[in-house]
Amino acid sequence: MNASATKVRYGIIGFGSFAERAIAPAIQASPNSDLVAIQKRSLAVAKEKAAAFSIPHAFSTAEELVAHPDVDAVFIVSANALHHKETLAAANAGKHVLVEKPIATSVQEADEMIAACTRHNVKFMVGHMIRFSPLARRIKQLIHSGTLGNISFIKSEFFYDARLSHRGWLIDPRIAGGGPIFDIGVHCLDTMRFVLDEDVISIRSLVEPRLSATTTEITANLSLRFSKGTLGSIFCSYASSARRSFIEIIGTEGIVSAPDFTLGDRTIPLSISLKNDTATVDPRIEEIQVPNLYIKEITAFSKSILENTESPIPGTIGLENQKVLDKAIREEIL
Repeated sequence: MNASATKVRYGIIGFGSFAERAIAPAIQASPNSDLVAIQKRSLAVAKEKAAAFSIPHAFSTAEELVAHPDVDAVFIVSANALHHKETLAAANAGKHVLVEKPIATSVQEADEMIAACTRHNVKFMVGHMIRFSPLARRIKQLIHSGTLGNISFIKSEFFYDARLSHRGWLIDPRIAGGGPIFDIGVHCLDTMRFVLDEDVISIRSLVEPRLSATTTEITANLSLRFSKGTLGSIFCSYASSARRSFIEIIGTEGIVSAPDFTLGDRTIPLSISLKNDTATVDPRIEEIQVPNLYIKEITAFSKSILENTESPIPGTIGLENQKVLDKAIREEIL
């Protein structure tokens, strides 16, 4: 791209309902980004959607999109099993890559994606947008300031009714790789790793049903041990009558928790309960205003491209998450 450019020109690969609802508006709202192309399998539908969003170019294949000279970077929002192939195609064409979580469907794929982007000198970022949330950053600050004392336990939940999803491939292991562990459990995992600044050193999982050739797990409970001794748990499921996300951290001097930690464009109550001088607990609520996290992640990635700085969430972060995901769905001990 032109060295004097002030905006990064994006193409979206996999322009489904999620991209239409969240990613396209976020790119168009970002101050240093432009949306110039989209890809869908049906060229006719791609052209129709491009016209509706005032997007100049529409394609039916990722290869055509990444070959276009007007595209500087891609946001890959396709099914999980396509992330590897499409990242390699973009890197080979010299395009920067922002890929939705999970990074891939296996550690091997993730390794190859990182290597391809490094080899072709393009930026690579994984879409763990919760790392840009003021809520997550406030929780991290409370942990690392010592306010909560020694952290003994962290837990997170994320579940919803998958029957309401537009993604028909959601429980097909050939396309999704895994079920709720890959889809929403990865949000819990990455947020835990971010706020603790710790890696997972062991994991034990219970899944129902077991992954097979025809279906993924539907519900999972993961028990984790982190590198500094913190224990943790993740519950994630597609079998729920309601949608909920929640995180809680328990320390020797206090407890913090928050609902809806995965969401943006809203005010979220952060509950903070600290032990006082009389050994009782003083509870309080901090109202945290969380902006649109997709705009934040896209703007940050564009900034790294324009200023030639390190990717805000490099592929190695997605790789470390993938190592845990791979172990979890196989009910193994890391």
